[in-house]
Amino acid sequence: MTYTLYIGDRMYSSWSLRGWLMLEKFSLPHQVQLVGLYSGTMAQDLADLAPARLVPTLQLPDGTVVGETLAMGETLAERHPDAGLWPADATLRATARWLCAEMTSGFAALRGDCPMQLSHIWRGFEPSDAVRADLARIETLFAHARTLSGQTAGPLFGSYSLAEVFYTPVAARIIGYDLPVSAETRAYCTELLRDPAVLAWQTAAQTVTYDPEPYLQDLERAPWQL
Repeated sequence: MTYTLYIGDRMYSSWSLRGWLMLEKFSLPHQVQLVGLYSGTMAQDLADLAPARLVPTLQLPDGTVVGETLAMGETLAERHPDAGLWPADATLRATARWLCAEMTSGFAALRGDCPMQLSHIWRGFEPSDAVRADLARIETLFAHARTLSGQTAGPLFGSYSLAEVFYTPVAARIIGYDLPVSAETRAYCTELLRDPAVLAWQTAAQTVTYDPEPYLQDLERAPWQL
């Protein structure tokens, strides 16, 4: 029983990273198919999966196609109830779903102004008021989760869950643009990005280059060090 996950570029596709982590981190058998996100072939590459039109797209072993990462996560949690994708406690599970849903629909300024990249750290980036508001909201949600779970460090709800999956690319933006957050949030982001699965993804990302490079900033680059 193997899932097929269609992904875009590893360096820049934050949504693809989410889709892959929910399979990789919970040891669900899968294979990966690359889609031409930046080469202009995405529509052609996904044609057989219509009406799916974005990455990631998940194909179940029976051929069923699922788009949108939140739907993928819920589907996998339903199919693998013992894998621990959501917290076992009902209150924590509901809160984790809330955090993931707000991530998929919110933080437009952060996502728009700070596209994910895993190559280097931009020094001197000046976040807009809207980005700062997104960061404040993220920290409020993290604090709420920790208040409920009683966890002061590590995974928000005590053990790795879909909450970590969905906020790992957020962590990459915070670290990659050296954004102003609390020491606690920075430590959590660093922990997410030091995960062996994320490091393996990042290593694979280095094997592809683009000319011109997407999302260039007129800023100093510093090595990606955590």
